[in-house]
Amino acid sequence: MIRILFFAGLAETLGRREVDLDYPGQVDVAGVWDRVVGAPRPDRLRCARNQVHCDFGAAVQDGDEVAFFPPVTGG
Repeated sequence: MIRILFFAGLAETLGRREVDLDYPGQVDVAGVWDRVVGAPRPDRLRCARNQVHCDFGAAVQDGDEVAFFPPVTGG
């Protein structure tokens, strides 16, 4: 299972803050976005895997947490 989190305006736009995805086998962060959102990524979208910033080509494993957020988020 992969836990996906959406932050700030992105969560509002998508209408959800988190979702779980059954681990589909070999997948990268971009593939997670495609499977869960199914729409083009917004410009300047940022991501993290297990609370560490990464690029969209980062491999994702079963049990990982993937977060997507706009370039500037507030607390």
